[in-house]
Amino acid sequence: MQEETKTINAIILEIRAGVGGEEAALFASDLLRMYTRYSQNQGWSVTVLHSNPTELGGIKEVILEIKGAQAYDSLKYEGGVHRIQRIPRTEKSGRIHTSTATVAVLAKPDMAQMNIRPQDIRVDYYKASGPGGQYVNKRMSAVRLTHIPTGVVVCSQTERSLNQNKESAMSLLQARILEKQEKEAGAEFGDARKDQIGTGSREEKIRTYNFPQDRITDHRINKSFHDIEKIMEGKMEKIVKTMRKSGI
Repeated sequence: MQEETKTINAIILEIRAGVGGEEAALFASDLLRMYTRYSQNQGWSVTVLHSNPTELGGIKEVILEIKGAQAYDSLKYEGGVHRIQRIPRTEKSGRIHTSTATVAVLAKPDMAQMNIRPQDIRVDYYKASGPGGQYVNKRMSAVRLTHIPTGVVVCSQTERSLNQNKESAMSLLQARILEKQEKEAGAEFGDARKDQIGTGSREEKIRTYNFPQDRITDHRINKSFHDIEKIMEGKMEKIVKTMRKSGI
């Protein structure tokens, strides 16, 4: 199938822990590292807009803004439920656990194409919070933006600078407003995020990461890739090339 050409300079990539408790959160953290390193290898810029880490180093939720040529065309096939099968670090009996994480890939709108008036945005500042006690920023550096006409609310607290957090929150707000507008209009893009992430259950998987068998299988094209450790370190080129060629 011929792949449709897109001229999109930035995307919003959301990763959330699914089924599997702390192991799912650790898997979400692994996916974050994989996509971040792959993007950096491509020369793209990666900005964390929002992150909700766990005490054990996992991630409940993380939202990235990725900017670069071909970013959307390369990563748009990543949206969906990702399943992992491995022996968790905390598993003493050596049993293989199955967990999931969800990924959503959204095109980031151009601010010039959106009619967002400053007077329609309520800005709230609060203290950043998170695990690690001494590392928590005690200043009022976190930002919450509320788009009054639509009711869309976003937060950012990953940066130490108040202005940086405000910029990150604005980027996320733009994408969420566009998503809401398109969804209400019944457009395909509006349903993209919901269709991608589903409920996060194991049965909805698009891809399985099987560590004992050193295999990543994409169930949409029924194809497996080996050398899982290198892929998880960002060496995704073969997967990306195959998915783009499939044009699913």
